[in-house]
Amino acid sequence: MTPPMTDRTALADSFLATTDWSQATRAPLAGDASNRRYERLTDPATGQTAVLMDAPPDRGEDVRPFTAIAHYLRDQGLSAPQILAEDAETGFLLLEDLGDALFARVLAADPTPERQLYEAATQVLITLFDAPLPDLPSYGPHLMAGLSGLAFSKYRMGIAGDDGGAAFARFLPRFEDVLRQTTGGRQVVALRDYHAENLIWLPDRAGPARVGLLDFQDAMLGHPAYDLVSLLQDIRRDVPAGIEIAMTELYISATGLDDHAFRTAYAVLGAQRNLRILGVFARLATDYGKPHYLALIPAVWAHLRRDLDHPALAPVAELLLEALPAPTPEALDRLRPA
Repeated sequence: MTPPMTDRTALADSFLATTDWSQATRAPLAGDASNRRYERLTDPATGQTAVLMDAPPDRGEDVRPFTAIAHYLRDQGLSAPQILAEDAETGFLLLEDLGDALFARVLAADPTPERQLYEAATQVLITLFDAPLPDLPSYGPHLMAGLSGLAFSKYRMGIAGDDGGAAFARFLPRFEDVLRQTTGGRQVVALRDYHAENLIWLPDRAGPARVGLLDFQDAMLGHPAYDLVSLLQDIRRDVPAGIEIAMTELYISATGLDDHAFRTAYAVLGAQRNLRILGVFARLATDYGKPHYLALIPAVWAHLRRDLDHPALAPVAELLLEALPAPTPEALDRLRPA
């Protein structure tokens, strides 16, 4: 049985004692929306650094998917962190430190290389389009429709006090049918959280390896448009329309996919992703006491409204706009923890 959370520091010490990093100094790194924690280790003798991932199994975390997908990505010549040491039973990984040059941070300081960074990130997705498929579950229409339902069961519920009832019941089969009609066919590895705060700029490397990859442990097999939507409909930074148009054209040209079918899937998957994120951010605020995610909801809503203009989403667009409250300041206040 995994020891309780209160023993995590002692467990981390024991894990590091089995490595060359037992004498390293440790400093916390910014985490994510999960229960994982990260520390940067610095070797006092050499100044070299590494990253400790603490993923407590007793809080639902499992390092094995991260390890497996990191190896897969590296086999494709991409820059996932090298696994330096691991203990899956207690939930620790020692990782190569890819640095702090997150796309969002680099571009906030100097937007000049924006197109270069987004072209490199799109080339990563083109590399994955041509890569062999590993054994991963499919992110298919039934699962995607169910997860988009979080917009009703968490977002609407938190604001209006109910999940929409009959509207929710009508939405799920309609949206699953839309997804089934528009997102079948060729699958790729979809990293599912592919955006400017999970990508690190590594200019000393070549080609798509210039993009350091993080937070990919939830990867599944999905439609080729999914990660491109994540990249270009970024809720954390505004991607210029010209960049979105150019990267979409680059991807379609490089992969040879049907232009109309791809753009249709792009809009439908954008709606699916943004509906799910509405629910996830509402849940993080109401259930986990993380209200800072509420500040991102208006951007999610803006992307969703744009996606719903696509004709393929006509079967659900009106229903959604009637059933889901707009994220006014008053509505968002209802999602704040008491």
